[in-house]
Amino acid sequence: MVWSGAADAPLTVRIRALAPSLHAGELRVAEFIAADLASAVESTAQDVADQAGAGRATVVRTAQTLGYDGYPQLRVAAAQELSHLSSPDESDGTLHGALRAASERFAARIGDSVSAITEEALRAAVTALDEAGRVLIVANGLSSPLGLDMQLRLTAAGRPAEILQDSLAQRIAARQLSPKDVCVIVSGSGANESSLAVMRSAREAGARVLAITSFSRSPLVEGSDASLVVPSTADSFQDELLHTSRVALMLVVESLIDALITHRGERGREARDAVLRVLGTAISES
Repeated sequence: MVWSGAADAPLTVRIRALAPSLHAGELRVAEFIAADLASAVESTAQDVADQAGAGRATVVRTAQTLGYDGYPQLRVAAAQELSHLSSPDESDGTLHGALRAASERFAARIGDSVSAITEEALRAAVTALDEAGRVLIVANGLSSPLGLDMQLRLTAAGRPAEILQDSLAQRIAARQLSPKDVCVIVSGSGANESSLAVMRSAREAGARVLAITSFSRSPLVEGSDASLVVPSTADSFQDELLHTSRVALMLVVESLIDALITHRGERGREARDAVLRVLGTAISES
């Protein structure tokens, strides 16, 4: 299985999305390249193999897994990404400086992360949500807040959705879906066992499964009918494990609901107007 996301997705975005599923040798090569794009541009496949402790064939295979014809094409992609990189200010040692530096790093990378989503995948997700009889949202662990946010936003958009927190209740609800329904599973790792159990129950019921995750080669993506893959904006896979940021996923969830409202036309506008009328009566003067 090779990269199946957007053709113009940057090299490091592909590496972050595929890292958990790469073989040990491929992962060493990918991490070496991601850690020093400039060196990758100047190195041959054999150079990388020697420095990463892998065979030349592994370097070529890694390039192909990432969606390139071979290592020369990967070098071109590395050079192109380097030309687009900005240099955010480093932290000045203060808490505010650290916050500013983190915000600048995120701003510099979020565009690349969302570029991994294809137009086809986005349209498939919007259409599935619009046409579904029922929408069941499942999110566990650190992705739970994203699931609740999505449920509230969908309901406010005139597309009522359900969410349950108990893992057994999630599986029961998924098994009672029909082929006309959609089960949306939000999982940063794409490997949360509780969420995967719900995915299997939904598939057994014949419902469509829509995945929103950070890694393209994951059990969740492999078992879903459609997926939106948003690679993490972390510096490395290790950083993703330590910090488990869901900021990029949240941005995509919000944008997906906005796209759904636009897709629904008059129905979407009426739903938004209804929400504004409710808010107008709920807000008091200070």
